[in-house]
Amino acid sequence: MKEHKARKRFGQNFLHDPNVINRIVACINPKKGDRMVEIGPGQGAMTTPLLAALGEIDVVELDRDLIPILHQLLDDKGTLRIHSADALKFDFASLRQSGEKLRVVGNLPYNISTPLIFHLLEQAEIIQDMHFMLQKEVVDRLAAAPDSKAYGRLSVMVQYYCAVDKLFNVGPGAFKPAPKVDSAIVRLVPHAKPPVEVKDMQLFAEVVNRAFGQRRKTLRQAIKGLVSAEQMESIGIDSNRRGETLSLEDFAALANLVSG
Repeated sequence: MKEHKARKRFGQNFLHDPNVINRIVACINPKKGDRMVEIGPGQGAMTTPLLAALGEIDVVELDRDLIPILHQLLDDKGTLRIHSADALKFDFASLRQSGEKLRVVGNLPYNISTPLIFHLLEQAEIIQDMHFMLQKEVVDRLAAAPDSKAYGRLSVMVQYYCAVDKLFNVGPGAFKPAPKVDSAIVRLVPHAKPPVEVKDMQLFAEVVNRAFGQRRKTLRQAIKGLVSAEQMESIGIDSNRRGETLSLEDFAALANLVSG
C-alpha cells in the first residue's frame, strides 16, 4: 500500500504509538452497542481497536485519499461506515438510529479544534461523551479554573455545557510527523442539567466574550452599556474585578441581570 503523506492543510499528525493508543482506548472504554463516531480517523490507528471492541463504527473523514486506505485496512474487521465530509459542517444527529446518544472520539486537527467543539456543543443533548486528543494548551484552557492564566472564554463556555476532565499528556514523538507542541487527552461529558441557570444564552455568550475581549479591562469597562457598576454591585460583584476572576456562577448572574 502506498504511504499516505500527512497534509498540512488538513492539520494531519498521525498517531502511531501503540502504548498511547491503548491508553486512550482504555479511557474511552468502548462497549458493544455504543453508537460511536470518530472524527478524523486518519490511517485507522485508533479506529482499528475501537472497531474490534464495538463491531461497528461511524467515521467522518475530510481527506478523500484516506478513504480507500481505511476500507483496505478495516473492511473485514467489522461494520465501518465512512462519511466523506467536513466535521465542522457535519450533522452528527443524522448518525443516530433509535434516539441513542453518540459517543464522539477523535485526534482533532489543531487548526479546527475550538470551532469543532462549539459545533458539537450545539448538539450536546444528543452526545453521551467526547474523548479528544488536542493541543495541550487547549486542554489546559478547557479545564482551567477562575484566576488562572489559562482561564478564558473557552473555559467558561465549555464548562457551562460539559464536565471537563483532563486525562493525560502526550508527547510529540507519538505522532508522524511530530508536531511542535505537546498534546493531551480530554474527556467532555455534557451535563444532564446545566450547573447554572442562564435565561438567555446569546446574552450569556456576549457577556463572556466582552469580559475576556480585553483581559486588562475591568468589568466596569468591558461590559459598559450592558449593565451599570451599580447593578453589578447589587448582586455582589465588584465592577473593578476582571473577567478572569469570575466563576461560571458569576457570569450566569451577570447575564441574567442583563436579560432582566
